[in-house]
Amino acid sequence: MTGASVVVVTYNGLPWLEQALASVRGLETVVVDHGSTDGTVAFVRERFPDVQLVEQENRGLAYGWNAGVERTSGRYVLLLNSDAWLDEGALDALVAFADAHPEAAVVGPRLRYPDGRLQRSVRGFPTLWRLATEFLYLRKLAPNTSALNAFYAGGFDHRGVREAEVLMGAVWLVRREAIEQVGLADDAFFLFSEETDWAYRFVQAGWKLLFFPGAEATHVYAASHKGRLFVENLRGQLRFLRKHRGIAYAERARRLLLVALRLRGLVVRGERGRMYRDGARWLASGGVGDLLE
Repeated sequence: MTGASVVVVTYNGLPWLEQALASVRGLETVVVDHGSTDGTVAFVRERFPDVQLVEQENRGLAYGWNAGVERTSGRYVLLLNSDAWLDEGALDALVAFADAHPEAAVVGPRLRYPDGRLQRSVRGFPTLWRLATEFLYLRKLAPNTSALNAFYAGGFDHRGVREAEVLMGAVWLVRREAIEQVGLADDAFFLFSEETDWAYRFVQAGWKLLFFPGAEATHVYAASHKGRLFVENLRGQLRFLRKHRGIAYAERARRLLLVALRLRGLVVRGERGRMYRDGARWLASGGVGDLLE
């Protein structure tokens, strides 16, 4: 027994769900479905009858994670995206590494895209400077430095074990003891920044997040939303900053993002340009308090 239970939250992720569930077959697994219309529920019942299936209103990823975590019993909980799947032996390796590093609340594997390319899965906690380097394209001046690209952990070496601020939530092995100390994920976050918030809370409580390349997984990346929820991404950033830095700091971030997206909207054409202009209009529609209601 690995000592790990598995939680998969899904919304219309059927093209990849079979690979995800097959990679953890035989473990205590909870699939939380958020109103899929692609046949996910029937598929899970037919092909994976041993999986516990929970159908609930779509109130966001953190809400789904929590529903799954509360229905599991393992010493660890593997939070697995419906568009991600583990290599053979990867979960055993993750658990063994976590057992050897009791200071780690979260252990994340090395991720790759389906074509085999490395998927850079480490992020930094958002700050005004880091948002500026990202949204004003400053990181392009020195993408491999922490000074201008800490938002995407520029220079992070994905070849060795290293401590990280944030690990992409596609594949997270989370220690139940750490969850019991800091609490469940904050379901005020709908889709973005929920893992950032949880990671920050773990770190504030004295835990670590460790990147472990000795285990690997494939992640399709943005498969469920395909980049359509840009405003929700902005909302997550502001919610994190208001929660952990205060309303005044978050308001400064809103103004920074507004300027950056207006500039992007002027120079970028096509669908992406429209996305930036829509984001700017949303940011201009009220203060942080109004936007996060």
